[in-house]
Amino acid sequence: MPLNRREFMALASLPLVSNPLAVLADEDDGMFVCMHEITSITFDFRTAMEGYARAGVRAVEPDLGKVREFAGKESRMARQLLDDLGLKAVSCSNQLFLEESGPRRAAAVEDLKWKVELAEAIGADRMVIPSAASEPHTREDYEQVIANLREAADIAQPHKVALMVEHTRLSTLINNLRTALMVVRKADHPNLKVMLDTFHFWSGMSKFEDLDLLRDGELHHLHFEDVPGEPPLETFGQQSRVFPGEGIAPLRRIVEVLKRKGYRGPASLELFNPKVQATDPHIVAMQARKTIEPLIT
Repeated sequence: MPLNRREFMALASLPLVSNPLAVLADEDDGMFVCMHEITSITFDFRTAMEGYARAGVRAVEPDLGKVREFAGKESRMARQLLDDLGLKAVSCSNQLFLEESGPRRAAAVEDLKWKVELAEAIGADRMVIPSAASEPHTREDYEQVIANLREAADIAQPHKVALMVEHTRLSTLINNLRTALMVVRKADHPNLKVMLDTFHFWSGMSKFEDLDLLRDGELHHLHFEDVPGEPPLETFGQQSRVFPGEGIAPLRRIVEVLKRKGYRGPASLELFNPKVQATDPHIVAMQARKTIEPLIT
């Protein structure tokens, strides 16, 4: 994602935030820009966080593997770095294979235990749990899916962390917003919530009208990216995501509905493009502000 001089100067002109946590201080402020650390995964935790802070972004979604790599058993070091930079961990990422019974789930549950503990230590009160199921399933399997999610939420509860079900476009269990809402509601656990990723939402099985199914305040978190017009959807992968405004998803309309449904919180940029991931985190975060802020304000 190389930027030319004109683009760089335009980014440099973006205002910084004089009060680092002002954008997080009041729910009435609405939606705000957040950086998901996967967007800068080729950099270490400190470099990514420092770059985001220099860009005036104050909400971050740390990758817990990177946090552990940085801090080891001294998790307070990571929390101290975030505090020193004026950053708030509004979420963290992630844990796969929690919803589906099978050989991968036992290890996933064990990993969840240290991850919710680390999330609590860095001040994050939520964690993304994407549905990554790939085996064929039937309607009868969902009773166990709900039980599995409830068990995972029980593990997170003592750490005051909410697990957020993310429907993903290729999942064979939870690949649309309707199903995500169904399993979360039937699980009926205070530490199990639903979130939305605009890439999975618009390139997957969901319909725009599904947003109307959300109850007021029910959406707990938002990943905010665009869907390109090409190549064909059938060839899409995670790396196909683009910056908001660079694709064809009706992001402004989506934001309008989410606001009407009472969503107040992060619009978190999660990109997997290797060129973006290898770009200076400060430049990427400036681009995030430039592309996201006009759509959410």
